[in-house]
Amino acid sequence: MTSNLHSPPKRNYVHVVKRKEAKHRNSFGVAFDLLAIGPQSMVTKMHYRKENVIPFHSHPNEQTGYILSGRICVLTRDSRHELGPDDTYAIPANIEHSIEIIEDAEEVQVFTPPREDFR
Repeated sequence: MTSNLHSPPKRNYVHVVKRKEAKHRNSFGVAFDLLAIGPQSMVTKMHYRKENVIPFHSHPNEQTGYILSGRICVLTRDSRHELGPDDTYAIPANIEHSIEIIEDAEEVQVFTPPREDFR
């Protein structure tokens, strides 16, 4: 039995998104794949290009990231963290942040709760 693609799974169901089923989205000019969505979390795969600019912004979702390839810099108004493959980070909800793309990169992000603007 499968659940509706990109709708939160019903109780006791597993929401599976196969690679070919991922919805392609865009935020701040960054292409990303919308992957699994649960009642309390959402998984995306970001496809950063060096020319992408992600300005300072905030959202009511905690954001965690796992860098698959490339290099990025996660910034807040008072910190700067350069990250590469296998590095991770967590940004609490409502914290203003930005991401600087040092070189083309791919990253898995998890948002809790799911971002409504990414659906």
